[in-house]
Amino acid sequence: MSATVLPDSFLTLHYRLASADGEEFVSTFGLSPATLQMGSGQLAAPLEARLLGLAEGTRTCFELAPADAFGERNPLLVERIARSALPAEIELIPNTLVEFGTPDGGNFAGFLRELDAETALFDFNHPLAGRAIQFEVQLIGIL
Repeated sequence: MSATVLPDSFLTLHYRLASADGEEFVSTFGLSPATLQMGSGQLAAPLEARLLGLAEGTRTCFELAPADAFGERNPLLVERIARSALPAEIELIPNTLVEFGTPDGGNFAGFLRELDAETALFDFNHPLAGRAIQFEVQLIGIL
């Protein structure tokens, strides 16, 4: 009887994320397989949910609507911030991901869409929000 993925399983796997029309975002196929601890946040929760109950050796592909993957785009998460309000040590380069620290020691990131003399326009949506995706997985090992 082969092992199946549980909420606390440690996995060795290949995976691929692509748009519904096949534009590849990330893939471990052809590279070394990934290892991850289920429930640790290494993989987005909606993707982990698709792995639960799959048997070792399974190779499958899931087609996920935006709401079932990284969520719909939220216009409230696109925010114009005064440059004077941003930490001086943050390098501002348009079309890059900028990380911010939080008072409790955590961090979050926003994509810098536009920059002018006074403001910066950040998009705090997940980069794949609002997009239907394909999630292909090959489970190599389950501990």
